[in-house]
Amino acid sequence: MSVWKKLITAVKGGVTEVAETVADSQALRILDQEIREAKEELRNSDHALTQIMAKRKLADQKLASLNSSVADYENHARAAAAKGDQALALDCAKKVAELRAQVEAEQQLVNQFTQSESTLRKNISQAKNNLARMEQQVDMVKATESVQKAQVSVSSRHLGANNKMKTATESLARIQEKQKLRQAEFEAAAELASDESGDDLQKRLRDAGISGPSTSADDELARILGKQ
Repeated sequence: MSVWKKLITAVKGGVTEVAETVADSQALRILDQEIREAKEELRNSDHALTQIMAKRKLADQKLASLNSSVADYENHARAAAAKGDQALALDCAKKVAELRAQVEAEQQLVNQFTQSESTLRKNISQAKNNLARMEQQVDMVKATESVQKAQVSVSSRHLGANNKMKTATESLARIQEKQKLRQAEFEAAAELASDESGDDLQKRLRDAGISGPSTSADDELARILGKQ
């Protein structure tokens, strides 16, 4: 692989990492927004289910009314036939046939509403369960994120404190070294001053038990009178 290809690959990798970092930093916010949108969709689904249930109930009522009418006209047909009124009995039978066709159509509508209601109930229930699990996972992620941020903060402060302590200890050691050096300089200067003044020689003579030049008052007086 050429240098340029490696460079392009590295740049692409860097861009991907930056994009992933940005996406991860917004992950919880995105999840919260998606949960809000999912809840809104579920509210719409609940409303749609309510409408289907209402229509199914109306269809049930209409079906019950048609079945009741069928029963009534069947009774009317039997009664007319019993009285020998064949024409009236046939009209009632014709009405029963019309009503039974309506019953069949209405029954199909009721079946469709019932099937749709059952399917929608199942889907909504599953979606709500999934959403509840998602909310629980998001809550756990948020809690874990908070704990880890606290741990990072504590670790950073601990590391910072250790670094500061290390820096302070190193500064203290430098100060102590400077003080030792300064003290040694003071002692060296004192030794040089002692050598220049002869104090060190007198001390060495006294230490060796040898008297130095007399500087008593009697000797000084004798020296003065001797000059006369």
